[in-house]
Amino acid sequence: MHNLYWGKITTLLVSFSFLASTLSGQVTNSSSNLNFWDFKSKPFYFGLTIGLHSTGYILNKSSEFANSNIRQITTGNNPGLNVNIITNLKIGQYFDFRFIPGFAFSERNIIFEPRADVPDFENRIRVESVFLEVPLLLRFKSAPYKDKRLFVVGGMKYSYDVSSTSNTRQMDAENILTIAPHDFQFEVGAGMQFFFPFFIFSPELKFSRGLNNIHIFNGNLEGSRAIDQILSRAFTISLHFEG
Repeated sequence: MHNLYWGKITTLLVSFSFLASTLSGQVTNSSSNLNFWDFKSKPFYFGLTIGLHSTGYILNKSSEFANSNIRQITTGNNPGLNVNIITNLKIGQYFDFRFIPGFAFSERNIIFEPRADVPDFENRIRVESVFLEVPLLLRFKSAPYKDKRLFVVGGMKYSYDVSSTSNTRQMDAENILTIAPHDFQFEVGAGMQFFFPFFIFSPELKFSRGLNNIHIFNGNLEGSRAIDQILSRAFTISLHFEG
């Protein structure tokens, strides 16, 4: 499954990179980019992002899993919403530095399926989160063509789960396992800019994956002992409005 995800992401980024490079080599026709020229002279601009995401966990079982009362551990992807503020700084003609802080509202689940002879085992944890996100991204854009241009984007993101101190989360931590509130992720994505008279509209598809283990081990909990590592992941469709 991981290879399938990476295959799709690699194909998407290679395709967008090829198209962006091809368009960058073309001669820009001023008569076909009437709206683009109004934004070309701006060294920086601001905007708003509204996005929908599907988020979940990547689980790695520990060596103690085989000797535990747990038959299987699963996790699924759940939908969520994010809202961000954009600060975009131009670096030359084809690159941008993007600072996009905001909030993401997510829910993720971990399901423990016990063995048949352990009916009373606590078998589910639902992690409802409100993340404060701080992404730092670099974007490469193609040359504009008819008030449109392609781009690829990548960088790092820090997120903090501000709801990690809630009573529900504390009860889950005592009964099953603890998820760390701090997370560092890398992000890669691609999209297209559409230049309108008063704003730039940019749909974007992006993949995020955690770099640090967010599982806080507790040797007193069987669910925690059965897991070695938990990494976050998310697919996000964002709509950027900038001007």
